[in-house]
Amino acid sequence: MNMGEGSNAVLTAPDLVAARYDVVIVGSGAAGLVAAVRAADAGLSVLVAEKAAQIGGTSAAGGGVMWAPNNHLARAAGFSDSHADAVAYLTEAAGHVLTAEEIQWYASTAPRAVEYLNSSTRVSMVPIARPDYHMEWAGSADGGRGLDNNAFDPAGYPDLADTIRPSSYFPLLTMTERDELNGRAADPELLARRTATGVRTMGGALVGSLVASALDRGVQIAASSPAEDLERSGNCWNVTLGGAAGGRTVQATAVVLASGGFEWNPRLRRAFLPFPVTPVSAPSNEGDGLELGLQAGATVSDMTAIWGVPVIASPAHRYDGLPSGRMANVEMTLPGSITVNSAGMRFVNEALNYHDACRVFASVDPHTGRQQNDPAWLVCDSGYLAKYPVAGSSPGTAPEWMTTAETLGELAVKLGINPAGLAATVAKFNTDAAAGVDTEFHRGSTPQDRFLGDSNNTPNPCLAPLITAPFHAVPIRAGVLGTSGGLDTDFDGRVLDRHRQPIAGLYAAGNVSAGVFRNNYPGGGATLGSAITRAFAVGEHVAHEFASAPARGSSTPTFS
Repeated sequence: MNMGEGSNAVLTAPDLVAARYDVVIVGSGAAGLVAAVRAADAGLSVLVAEKAAQIGGTSAAGGGVMWAPNNHLARAAGFSDSHADAVAYLTEAAGHVLTAEEIQWYASTAPRAVEYLNSSTRVSMVPIARPDYHMEWAGSADGGRGLDNNAFDPAGYPDLADTIRPSSYFPLLTMTERDELNGRAADPELLARRTATGVRTMGGALVGSLVASALDRGVQIAASSPAEDLERSGNCWNVTLGGAAGGRTVQATAVVLASGGFEWNPRLRRAFLPFPVTPVSAPSNEGDGLELGLQAGATVSDMTAIWGVPVIASPAHRYDGLPSGRMANVEMTLPGSITVNSAGMRFVNEALNYHDACRVFASVDPHTGRQQNDPAWLVCDSGYLAKYPVAGSSPGTAPEWMTTAETLGELAVKLGINPAGLAATVAKFNTDAAAGVDTEFHRGSTPQDRFLGDSNNTPNPCLAPLITAPFHAVPIRAGVLGTSGGLDTDFDGRVLDRHRQPIAGLYAAGNVSAGVFRNNYPGGGATLGSAITRAFAVGEHVAHEFASAPARGSSTPTFS
């Protein structure tokens, strides 16, 4: 990487961006960085142009887990899996919308992407004992398909820790460490040490290791440089960069759009999404790459699809100065809480995986035409609050934005919930919880439910009665980790036009493109599984098509 005045060890100053590269990648999340690293392995010159001032996008802000069936790391750790099981499970999970060829492609390509990242880059993944979301389906696995990231120490890369986008709420723990807490608060001394040394975890560790790998290969990264225009000129693309780049036009043989979804764009949300959502992703995700692709003649797919999650959104929670929230799935799963709607009724198994739980918020009351589960509230008792942090609060302390009352009836009145409905719901739930069996929604009846419960709570790690006053409540809303509909692509990530023909030299990966699973969520880490696997395929194809000598690997899937 050529350094100069105005640059640091990570970023290339926008005014030092060259006039031409072999590949320009729009967006610096995991998808963009994986494609960049793989293309650079073939000797191609690569620029990563990031819209925001910090790099990493939603990948850096999130949990960093990748769902990859039949990966070599899981096998080495003693988990049982196979290609046939992966195909069987994906057929159950998404066979109604995916072709057999698409399922075979993912089951073959995802493990190759994992092997590449762990053998050829600084990425350090470890399998976790997290079961698939539907253990009742054929081919499911009780662990190993979700891959966590070991903590990443940025020593040797000046300014890297500060250059990566921080999470808006995840603590500096690996996902494995977080899972072992049983919902309780983290060790403050460990968090302080990691903060002081710049160590990153979860998605930050994934992005940090990918950025370091990109810098090792001479990839240039320019922040505050949004792609504002994209135009085909002969055999090349002209990419106009705004922001700090000041309208500079960069020429490239290939362009990879990896700029995230459109969940922070109110106009696009109204146009495509079926119900209101609260984003918890990088606020720079405003659909820029989607609209550039449309301008270039692309077609789209699955535009109503999202990576859904229930969220807790306190009034003070801001991300990049905008209202956001926190994933609520852990709080909903832990014993001593329930989630109810304005009728005071439970409406979902609170321990259900977050994507499927979020779908229930879209249910419409046929008598009113409105969502019958929005608004909704997490209701808990003081025993719960004494044990577990709620949306980052200190255990035992009710934050000022939490509604508190001495009785359930008083709590219902404060919230505008039907008091009789809430009383009846809690009475039934308490009877079930005391017996350890949820007769209404079967919460805690499966391994995947119990994974995020409190193993110290028996007989059911997800159930405990609400009996200790005062009682507390916080709003729960439908949220998104990102949209998952977008530009239509082929197996190599080539963007397709309305005739389903590839647009020469234009690629897409991550949430700017239609997700691999078509609005289905087979297991924790499906979002990054989709993004990284397609980005790896993009990098292979770019390397094969545009390098002076053929690179390692092939863009053709092998179905073994």
